[in-house]
Amino acid sequence: MKIAILGAGGMRLPLLYAALIDRADALGLDALALMDIDADRLALMLAVARAQGGAAPASLQVMTTVDLDQALDGATFVITTFRVGDMQGRVADERIPLAHGLLGQETTGAGGFAMAMRTIPVLRQVIERMRRLCPEAWLVNFANPSGLLAEAARAAGWARSVGICDAPSTMQRLAAHLLDVPDSEVYLDYFGLNHLGWVRRVLHRGENYLPTFLSMIRAAGGFPGLPFEPDLLTALGMIPNEYLAYYYYAHQTLEEQRASLQTRGEFLFELNSGLLGDLARLHAAGNSAGMLDRYHAYLAQRSESYVRSTDAAGGRASLPAGMNPAEGGGYADVALDLIASLLGRSLRVMVLNVPNRGAIQGMAPDEVVEIPVLVTANALHPMAVGEIPGHALGLMQQVKAYERLTIEAAVEGSMGKALQALTLHPLIADAGKARLVLDDFCRVHAAAFPRLQ
Repeated sequence: MKIAILGAGGMRLPLLYAALIDRADALGLDALALMDIDADRLALMLAVARAQGGAAPASLQVMTTVDLDQALDGATFVITTFRVGDMQGRVADERIPLAHGLLGQETTGAGGFAMAMRTIPVLRQVIERMRRLCPEAWLVNFANPSGLLAEAARAAGWARSVGICDAPSTMQRLAAHLLDVPDSEVYLDYFGLNHLGWVRRVLHRGENYLPTFLSMIRAAGGFPGLPFEPDLLTALGMIPNEYLAYYYYAHQTLEEQRASLQTRGEFLFELNSGLLGDLARLHAAGNSAGMLDRYHAYLAQRSESYVRSTDAAGGRASLPAGMNPAEGGGYADVALDLIASLLGRSLRVMVLNVPNRGAIQGMAPDEVVEIPVLVTANALHPMAVGEIPGHALGLMQQVKAYERLTIEAAVEGSMGKALQALTLHPLIADAGKARLVLDDFCRVHAAAFPRLQ
């Protein structure tokens, strides 16, 4: 069985590689293709990965390549984790909207639109190569914006595709930690779109513990990773995904961003650049232990910056060890748990981005939503969610309309649909500003943006 990872030169590779090595025998993994367009960075991250994960089993062949066809040939699973435009693209995606008085964020709003417009053409190219080289493969997408790209993969006709995100699983693990029970015993009644979801119930052995958690949050005055006032959570009667803070506190968030000296993307660009420079020097000196120490220091610094941001948003306690999304390891477990279940190794319920198929009342059957899914051998079974609060459904429908227009704009090269998509997004909602940011995106991202007419 072969797994291909596209975008393997990214900062998460050591964590994913370690998990793959650990599970290789259980998965029957005998070929791993690591592909990235930057061969030098791929070599650096693989060197750290090997120091982190130890020696691969003798039965596992690990290949690095810059050739997409070589990576895809014969793959059973293709994991996409690339960032088209790299971190420089993210910096522009955040700075351009801020210059026009709009939120600057990489996965939602105007920034998420720009990232999607650069990524959809590349994703479709990957799918076309898969038709010839691995026509039965599962496409497991972690590239952002994950939900929108899962929708784009389905629109391109690739039925064996699924979008993953580690945020819901982190919420599940946190709930299990607080209840002191195994993760598998906790069921999240979760619904929404990617980075736009809500936990309606937290079930353990038939009992709903969400009211207990809401009381704990109110007593503590907040919780890290949940940038919401306790009064708002009480009124909602649900726990939103942290990204909903951009919608619920739109004005406050924008003012905080405009007052900050750096965007999150600029901070990470500097952090990543420093890491890569140090890794290159250590690699040239043959200092593998030093590379691993430097990588762990990088993870700690990234984690600390995330905790500071959540504390500023109202958190008071510390996240339990291993549950910080900034550490970047969560998606490795999500991806490999999904693969194991699709291979028939176990039955598992996971929160995934899949077609609705009637799970949420009010959403179309083919619209990709983020919901609990029963994963069995070669099959995904969306679990019933039923009727949801009207305010949540309305927001989901509006954002889904934006997503579909964005996909059509990228595929058709339609200026009109691009403008309509931006104008409809709740975090923009202004045709004039939509035109301004679109003009800037087309200019700055000209090499990677679809040509719009």
